[in-house]
Amino acid sequence: MDLAAAIVTTPTAPADWLVIAPVVVPLLTGALLLTIRHHMRIHGVVALAGLALSAVCSALLLARVLAEGPIVMTMGRWLPPFGISFTADTLGALFALTASIAGIVCGLYSLHDIDMAGRRYGFYPFLMLMMAGVGGAFLTGDIFNLYVWFEVFVISSFGLLVVGDDESRIDGAVKYAILNLIATTLFLIATGYLYGVFGTLNMADLVGKITAAGPDAPMMTLATLYLVAFGMKAAAFPLNFWLPASYHTPRVVTSALFGGLLTKVGIYALLRVLVMIMPAERLVLAPLIGWAAAATMILGVVCALAQSDMRRMLGFVLISGIGVMLAGLAIGGVDGLSGAILYAIHSMLVTTALYLLAGLIGMQGGGFLLQRLSGLYDAAPMLAGAALLLAFAIAGLPPGSGLWPKVALVKASLDAGAGWLAAAILVSSLLTTIAFGRVFLLAFWRAKGEVEALEGTRRPPPLTFVALAILVLSSLAMGLYPEPFLGAARYAAAGLIEPSRYVEAVFPGGVR
Repeated sequence: MDLAAAIVTTPTAPADWLVIAPVVVPLLTGALLLTIRHHMRIHGVVALAGLALSAVCSALLLARVLAEGPIVMTMGRWLPPFGISFTADTLGALFALTASIAGIVCGLYSLHDIDMAGRRYGFYPFLMLMMAGVGGAFLTGDIFNLYVWFEVFVISSFGLLVVGDDESRIDGAVKYAILNLIATTLFLIATGYLYGVFGTLNMADLVGKITAAGPDAPMMTLATLYLVAFGMKAAAFPLNFWLPASYHTPRVVTSALFGGLLTKVGIYALLRVLVMIMPAERLVLAPLIGWAAAATMILGVVCALAQSDMRRMLGFVLISGIGVMLAGLAIGGVDGLSGAILYAIHSMLVTTALYLLAGLIGMQGGGFLLQRLSGLYDAAPMLAGAALLLAFAIAGLPPGSGLWPKVALVKASLDAGAGWLAAAILVSSLLTTIAFGRVFLLAFWRAKGEVEALEGTRRPPPLTFVALAILVLSSLAMGLYPEPFLGAARYAAAGLIEPSRYVEAVFPGGVR
């Protein structure tokens, strides 16, 4: 029997294993951590080594994708659409690498932040499982497999949320769990419906089948279901109320991981499904997405202005940034999508840094309540400098990394005749500047002694400053030398709009 049309008959090239390395390395590291569970003191170092190896593999994968185009590896040697494919294009490889960098920094910070009790509760195995889920979501080429990886990182995130014995963590975990279960249920319903209509869930296969689908195909229903499910995952208005109720409750390093990575998986899924697979439906939904983007931006930052707890404030700032990415999705085209992609990369790094900054401020100042913080400029001038640079970055001011994606999105909005969306981006940036100016005035510039000081202050360990410095310098590099990042984002956006190379990589020669 000739199985050449259904089964891969040639050996897998060693370099092709890079496609699954960002998933396999964290999974194996997590398994190793379980086997050495009686040696808790080395868990952090082992996890950090696994995160570093995963980041190296992600960097090599991105370099190869930029040089050669999308790379495919199909599980079980069955050719697509029979076998489940991992497909790395520029978008997926970029996001996987950025997530790996954020993971390394959080791993470094966790060496101080996670005590022996947290290690016994399984922080590091949960961390590695979550990183495997995030990497799998960015690199899978199958929509059902995307759902599976969503479940992997959601389950591990539940574990990370409840590490410890604080009642507030349980409360936050319940709210987080309920809303995420609703989102994943909608995701599964939409995916089952999609399979029932087209008989395949391979993304490359769906590109052609949906394009050729007749008017009887329920495409708007499917696109709307995915928009709601992924919009809830990304914390877009009006489905964002779960995030500020839960992200401030766990350990600082857990909040940093969640804020930097998890909502971006929702944005990635929206870009992949609505732009590459359902472009006609995205065009119809664009006005709705645009208004949701504007509401998410403005309401998020307005709520941030009203917060007295710095961690809750960051949750609302994170929501506002999701609106900026949705604006790029609504605008479409290479300019709009590249702005959204670049902003997502910036947000992964800077949001992670802001949560770590909040942790350092909490150590140095004794807590997170703005009305009782003071005198940090004199006590920690280097921390004040990092805070100022990150404030510039998240507000879209030079020399921060947020400047160039916002410039690109404002220009794309004006070119598309959506001046109101450009105005929303600019107003949200102004309000973000005010929100962080308030933090700086109260926590850093206010003289010590003007308010009753918080108790329990301590000098943060040098390792935590190193972790923060890596992200601050990364943001500064993106702001001062944006050309390679802009180029990679435009290349990724072009690959979404015209996915012929993606499809050709999965189905060489057009054989299906």
